[in-house]
Amino acid sequence: MFTYKAFAKINWTLSVLKKRDDGYHDIITLMHAIDLYDTLSFEPSEKVEIEINMPIKKEKNLVYKAIKALQKYTGIKKGVRVVIKKEIPIGAGLGGGSSDAATTLRALNELWQLNLDTKTMHEIGSSIGSDIPFFFYLPIAIVEGRGDIIKPLQIQKSYTLLIVKPDFSISTKWAYESLNLQTQLTTEYEKINNNIWQLYNQLCCGNVSSLNLWNDLEKSVLEKYPEIDKIKRRLIESGAKKTLMSGSGSTVFGVFEDKEDADRALKNFEKYWARVVQTLC
Repeated sequence: MFTYKAFAKINWTLSVLKKRDDGYHDIITLMHAIDLYDTLSFEPSEKVEIEINMPIKKEKNLVYKAIKALQKYTGIKKGVRVVIKKEIPIGAGLGGGSSDAATTLRALNELWQLNLDTKTMHEIGSSIGSDIPFFFYLPIAIVEGRGDIIKPLQIQKSYTLLIVKPDFSISTKWAYESLNLQTQLTTEYEKINNNIWQLYNQLCCGNVSSLNLWNDLEKSVLEKYPEIDKIKRRLIESGAKKTLMSGSGSTVFGVFEDKEDADRALKNFEKYWARVVQTLC
């Protein structure tokens, strides 16, 4: 049996540039993996079996879709039994399903001795879901296009976050369609790109208070879901230096100077799903 960790992610930034002809959106974002993870175990089987500790239909599960996509690409008819222990909440903007799918492709590449390179797994993953490619390039990367253009980066500094999720999820489709979107000009893209590189340099230096974080989806989401704004305010009141909604939500994270401060703040969020985590380096 092969066992893997599938790490969650947060978005330090998220800019939505335009809606594409294929229905997706062009974005540019700085993604960073965190030490919250699902555990996936794989063993040979005559058929495709998935056991999971959350109510997700097999056909809707990105793990199942990854297996079927890999079978189709390679022509392999082998089965596999996958046991998924989820710790990353569903519909949270933390990329749990996407990370599980990427982990599945990596695991089966080993289990089935396929010898596929990262680029090939990236392409297979991209055909299933927009966030999947990032998880082949941890821990941190600038992600563009519809999520398929990855610029992997390195970082030596880890950050302490308190992540908080209310008892509801947000439709990614709705969050993007709620934008009153105008195509960003080339000069605007260059400005956004420069700001991301400045933020990356700040993250490498470790100055929490100077971090400039943004998420284009926040405005419309906060208008419809004021609970998220309430969480953001409470995080600041509890000592967070910066706060932001991750991806399309509904999870919010607060950035703290150290773990002790975050652990103290955690007590103020007992009615929510909340965890103190570290970014990976």
